[in-house]
Amino acid sequence: MRQSMIQKGNCLDNTVMENFFGLFKSELLYLQKFQSIEYFKQELVEYLDYYNNHRIKAKLKGLPPVIYRQQVLLSS
Repeated sequence: MRQSMIQKGNCLDNTVMENFFGLFKSELLYLQKFQSIEYFKQELVEYLDYYNNHRIKAKLKGLPPVIYRQQVLLSS
């Protein structure tokens, strides 16, 4: 991963990613100590699957992001 840099005074560019990384740190990173890089990578893949396919979001009408996007695309 590479940290992005934004222009000074334009804080809205990174809002989505800052929100994701805040959740990522509080829901995965700060909750456990990782024994190895391989174990961290495995947990990261599982977290990303959970975040995109199973985590219910109130802003997305109580649906996980992938299902919400599928419904939006089908209704267009």
